[in-house]
Parts: sequence; C-alpha cells; structure tokens
Amino acid sequence: MPTERCDAAVAGGGLTGLVTAASLARAGFEVVVVEGRERGAEGDGRVSAITVASERILRRLGAWERITGAASFRRMRVWEASGGAEIRFDARAVGAEHLGHIVENRVIAEALEEVVESLGVAWSRPSRVAGLELGRGEVTVELGRSPGRAEGRARVRSRIRAGLLVGADGGDSVVRSLVGIPARGRDYRQLGIVCSVRPERHHRDTAWQVARPAGPLAFLPLPEGLCSIVWSTARGHAEHLLALADDAFRRELETAFEGRLGAIEWAGPRAGFPLRAIRAATYSAPRVALAGDAAHTIHPLAGQGVNLGILDAAVLAEVAAEAAGRGRDPGGRAALLRYERRRKAHNLAVDLAVDGFDRLYRARGRPVRALRNAGLAAAHRLAPIKRRIILHASGFAGDLPASASE
Repeated sequence: MPTERCDAAVAGGGLTGLVTAASLARAGFEVVVVEGRERGAEGDGRVSAITVASERILRRLGAWERITGAASFRRMRVWEASGGAEIRFDARAVGAEHLGHIVENRVIAEALEEVVESLGVAWSRPSRVAGLELGRGEVTVELGRSPGRAEGRARVRSRIRAGLLVGADGGDSVVRSLVGIPARGRDYRQLGIVCSVRPERHHRDTAWQVARPAGPLAFLPLPEGLCSIVWSTARGHAEHLLALADDAFRRELETAFEGRLGAIEWAGPRAGFPLRAIRAATYSAPRVALAGDAAHTIHPLAGQGVNLGILDAAVLAEVAAEAAGRGRDPGGRAALLRYERRRKAHNLAVDLAVDGFDRLYRARGRPVRALRNAGLAAAHRLAPIKRRIILHASGFAGDLPASASE
C-alpha cells in the first residue's frame, strides 16, 4: 500500500486548513492536505467578515491579491430592535481605512488553493482520515475514501507518515475523536439563514446588525449595493422563513430589519445551518494539533469564527517554524503546548464574550432590556470603550502572529 512521508499533514481543506497548509509550506515544511471534497465543489453561500489582522495574514501568504469581490466596510451600526439604543463604530476612530472586508468563503478558498498549489503542497482528495497510529517521532495517518466518491483516483493515498498532524476538519472533527480529546458543546437551538439581497438603499460601506429576541440579524455589505444577510433565529422560525415564497420572505426581512435600508428588492436562494458552540478540552495530543472549528466553534453574531481559525493557523505555523529554526521538534510536545498557550485563552475569551452577548440579547423582561439599552448607550458615549471594541473587531487582540503585523 502506498505511503507518503511529509513534515506535516493537514486534515481538512477548508479555510483554516488551507491557511495552515500555506503557512507551513511558506516556512519550508513539506505538507499534504487531506480533503474529502473534489476541487471546485459548490459553496453554501456563506460569507465571512475578514478582519484587518486576517487580511494581513492572507496578504503575506499571497492569497489576498487573488481574491475578487471583497467589499470593505468602514462603519458598523448595532442596535436593539423596537426602538432600543444604538452604537456606531467608525474606522477613523482608530486611524484606519476600514474595519474589515466581507468576502464569500468560496472565493477565499479558491484563492488559497491556488496559493498552496503554487507552494508545492500535495493533496489527497477526495479522502478522509480513517485512523491514526503513533510512532516514534511521527504519526501514521490511515486514509479512506470519502463516502460516495469514485474509486481509483491517483491522488488518493493509503497512508501518510508525518511529524505533525493538524486537525482542521471542522466541528465534527474526526481527528479530535481519534486522539480522544473531549469537547463540550452547546446547541443554540437556532439556524443561521444566509442569502444575498438587494435593499432599496445603499449599505454605505456599513455592517448593520439588529439584536432581536430570537437572535441577531446582520446585513453585511457586498459589491454593487448588495448585502449578505445572516439571520440567526429559533429553529422553528427559521424553518418557516426558509419555506416562504420569495415575496413573503422579503416582507418579513424588511420588518425584522426595521426598514433601515428601505424595501428589499431582491433576495437570492436561502440556506440554513445549525448554530452551536464547541470547546475542545485541549488543542493538542502527541503529534497532533487542533485548529479552527475542530478546536472551537462560536456563535456567528460577532463574525469572528473564521478569523480565529486563521489566527490559529498562523500561530501554529509560526511556532513550528521557530522550533525547527532552533533545532527542535516542530511536532513535539513543547511546540504544541506553546501553540495551545498562545491561542486557547484568546479563543475562550472571545467564545465566552459572544455567548454572553447572545444570552443577554435573548433574555426577556423590562429590567434586562433597560440594562441592555443603558450598556449600549454608555458604550456609544465613551470613546475608550468604542476604541477597544473596534480594535477587537479588527482582529488586534490576543497574542498575534508576526504575519498579522504591518
């Protein structure tokens, strides 16, 4: 059976896995990516709010200039439904040109795939991790065919021997399960509805979000006056919205958004995905590191999930390169624990903050509503608080990798 030896194997060809592979390859490591989908598989319409820090990482990798259709946003407006308080943010408050960009995930992935292939990263696709065996100084990854995929593909290997295995294979991580890392989860009992819409009035390069009792509704700017919506709401309500005819859905969307951008003139195909939070007990095991959703998933209300995964990937590659540069083992315990120390506390802090905001905005009753409005009003008035929030929203928090600096 064919076996391939490499420095690092990355399970998962999503955004986190691709940034990990590209970052490791640029640091001089020989990398193989194990991915269950063929190249060019259709996306699900989701977009990400890419922070300035993540933009810099993608730019350093050579991916940013390959991305088309990115829409920058310079301002944010967040308010509570039904006449509640509002807070506004502007990039100029921190001397920046923008707070981030809204980009379709599929477009980012295509740019990163071009980068990893230009760096000589090898692929095993469509295949999946089926088993692991720990050896002296390496891990052997047993591979299987992805369900429903054709047999006989030359690019699918039977096993890979690597000094490091990165589990970047999502919230239902097989790698995490195989190495026995426990994870705690919370089901929000919500679906996130995504689609593109054309409002009557231009979004003005602003990311808009209204906090509703059942969950937040965000309008995120896209090119040509379009917006991508992310509507997080109770599962039953979401299923109702997904089943509506286009005209009826547009009317409900206008009402929920309180007409801030006028009538919704057009809405594209809708998709829904379940919302949950996952926290892995640890980010590492012998010869194995977890990154992105395999280690942590969070509620999308702050738009930070993908950015946390990108930071994981960049820090992991930085730690591995530093270890190799000092003649130490990049996949050894010391390096992996250093990666975990640099990322886990920051990710947990973001997770707890986002979860807390979700609980706060879904809490009912006049006293709670009054508290929320007082908090928003105070934050809007106090420049230091707004500045700190803007810096966090731009990705400049935690122990950042060098690739996120200017």
